Amino acid sequence: MSSSKTKAGTSSAKPLLICAGVALAAVTLGLVSWQATAPAEKASAGSAPAAAPRSDTSAALQALARREPGDKLALGRPDAPVVLIEYSDFKCGYCGKFARDTEPELVKKYVDNGTLRIEWRNFPIFGAESEAAARAAWAAGRQDRFAAFHAAAYADGSKEKGFTEPRLLELAREAGVPDIERFKADMAGEEATAALKKDQEEGYRIGVTSTPSFLVNGRPIAGAQPLGAFTAAIEQAGAAATQ
Repeated sequence: MSSSKTKAGTSSAKPLLICAGVALAAVTLGLVSWQATAPAEKASAGSAPAAAPRSDTSAALQALARREPGDKLALGRPDAPVVLIEYSDFKCGYCGKFARDTEPELVKKYVDNGTLRIEWRNFPIFGAESEAAARAAWAAGRQDRFAAFHAAAYADGSKEKGFTEPRLLELAREAGVPDIERFKADMAGEEATAALKKDQEEGYRIGVTSTPSFLVNGRPIAGAQPLGAFTAAIEQAGAAATQ
């Protein structure tokens, strides 16, 4: 995230964007209340998302899970009963907090046993370096190094070093990307542009206005909430999927 943050634990976005902590986003799929899931200032570790979206809206949001077997920016089985979609920006501090503190726990508890699939959506909202980092992550994924690049880019203190081209090449090497020349070409190519546009348009269409924002089987969660909020949502979604 940028240096401007909300108390709720989400970033403020561009001037024309509305912070997820205070927004009720009118979207083409229906009215989705990201505010209903914004983390309270003193949220408890076991708190769950406050409200589910309307059933028809939830079904449409749940259908956004791509479940593509060859998705380079996804982790977990395509047929997992629960899909967590994450809309994130590499310059987002709270996205980094989720990546370092919460996501590894979700992987160990739910991805490894086949319950959860995590699908990443590049949602760069903090300018040119955000977009460059998103392109670089996509390019690393072409060589099966997205997860390693993701970890390197979100390492504590990484975003403070910026995401200039030399820095992105350094991160690619750190992530073990084998062909740096191909990485550079992929990063600058039309496929990267199309992939980012697809993710961004999806996010804006459903009312995502700040990062990180999540969907758990169609239920919105706004911000880097405590681990308990995610585990509760995943457990609820898993139980519903097996009924």
